[in-house]
Amino acid sequence: MQYRRFGRTNLQLSVLSLGTMRALASRATFFDTLRAGLALGINHIETAQGYGSSERWIGEFLKTAALPPNLVITTKITPQPDAATMAQRLEESLERLSLDHIHCLAIHGVNTPEHLALVSDPQGCMAAVRRFQAEGRIGHVGFSTHGSREVIEGAIATDQFDFVNLHYYYFFQRHAPVLDLAIQKDMGIFIISPGDKGGMLYSPPAQLDQLCAPFTPLELTYRWLLADSRITTLSSGPAIPAELAPLAALGDRTYPLIADELAALERLEVQEATALGSDRCAQCYACLPCPEAIHIPEVLRLRNLAVAYDMQPFGEYRYRMFEQAGHWFPGRKASHCTDCGDCLPRCPESLDIPALLRDAHQRLQGPARRRLWDE
Repeated sequence: MQYRRFGRTNLQLSVLSLGTMRALASRATFFDTLRAGLALGINHIETAQGYGSSERWIGEFLKTAALPPNLVITTKITPQPDAATMAQRLEESLERLSLDHIHCLAIHGVNTPEHLALVSDPQGCMAAVRRFQAEGRIGHVGFSTHGSREVIEGAIATDQFDFVNLHYYYFFQRHAPVLDLAIQKDMGIFIISPGDKGGMLYSPPAQLDQLCAPFTPLELTYRWLLADSRITTLSSGPAIPAELAPLAALGDRTYPLIADELAALERLEVQEATALGSDRCAQCYACLPCPEAIHIPEVLRLRNLAVAYDMQPFGEYRYRMFEQAGHWFPGRKASHCTDCGDCLPRCPESLDIPALLRDAHQRLQGPARRRLWDE
């Protein structure tokens, strides 16, 4: 396992981290997954107050397991409206984790301009965070985000944060400029869930398998990230210990991409261009804002992946989240398009966006689900 400096925190983190959002089937599964991760040389466990029993179970695990001396614990707490509420939340995390000191705290979900305003107010929730830091109860402070590039850049510009938890994958490169901005500020960069949010790569479609061979899609896209020296660590986020097995050989493969890997990535590019032709959305985001609040680029990104690589299950999984997950996954489904044409003159690709939105909805809405009251 290789370790990298986590920006200005100066912590040395394993290039693979153990996110705990998905390993909640049972306490035994959770403990087994943590043990398997530590056995690989992972020294960073990440949780959040919103991850069910995760904080409590980590606290129990820390009391009983053989732990590496360089173990780092990160938890996350959502932006709070005032310092008193944040102080209460911090006390709760410390109690559940059974810790006197949390190495890293991330403000969880700086997703909107309103969240950015909360963390920018020096008398607001960050006042409590700074007090806990001064008391030695919190180490370094960063933020996680599912927000727009503009919100992320705004949070970085506050100079309040030592690291950022970021969505950035081979199949989602929108936030590439954020990496450069974070590096300028000497921030650590933690990539969120590349195996799941990066494309459900634990169970890839056959077509994607073939294009990536002799590598698995998970292996190839992890290598694409690990070869980027700007990135400190990737969250593996396993649901069960077995999902860590494909990562066992990746922890020391941080060198530049080799010829066979570059050739596989080129096959992916050629396939995308060939399959999509003139219907390919280049993800410039010029079509926004949409009068109907449709997240046009994200809808068309999911369509791109479904058409080019048969990533249909991933597309359906993410598309179902529209109108269900609030600011964590903003935007309405493509079926709300009214053919107003507002986006058309702004598209540099001259895409027929309304037609593509209708097609995306048909592809990605998935099977109808029977409701109890229909019986």
